[in-house]
Amino acid sequence: MNANIKKLVLSGVLLALCMVLPLLTGQIPQIGRALSPMHIPVLICGFVCGWKWGLALGLIAPPLRYAIFGMPPIFPDGVAMMFELAAYGAACGVLYKLLPKKIPYIYITLISSMLIGRIIWAAARVVLSFVSNTKFAWSLFISGAFINAVPGIILHIVLVPLVVVALKKARLMLNE
Repeated sequence: MNANIKKLVLSGVLLALCMVLPLLTGQIPQIGRALSPMHIPVLICGFVCGWKWGLALGLIAPPLRYAIFGMPPIFPDGVAMMFELAAYGAACGVLYKLLPKKIPYIYITLISSMLIGRIIWAAARVVLSFVSNTKFAWSLFISGAFINAVPGIILHIVLVPLVVVALKKARLMLNE
């Protein structure tokens, strides 16, 4: 089967996970949203399918989920999330392609991508705050990107490398 068809199919499955995972984690009181479930499939897509597919999935998932379920609120949260997730997918794809294919570098790629995505999210929120005439302070960035996101950060650092290593062992990595 053509590699692009495989990437398209896998990206479609990961897009479906972006739609469903928030429904499952939303059932967990207090931390369901903090787990950032839409981020997981986008990060995996960047690793497995490459930066173009990860970027596209990150851009498509938030507005599609808003159109279907009404969440996340499209402005400003959904728009900022589009840029954040697109950065996650693109950074994972580029870094994984460039770095050695060893387990420590999977973590370096993941953590670097998460930092890049959070910086892009903050930049988008700053721009959107000017458009909507609202404030986006440094304290909102720190709490939104790091303090409130600790459960999701931990989940991503544990789960994403496990999935990537499993797919690598199954010879299903399309970005190598």
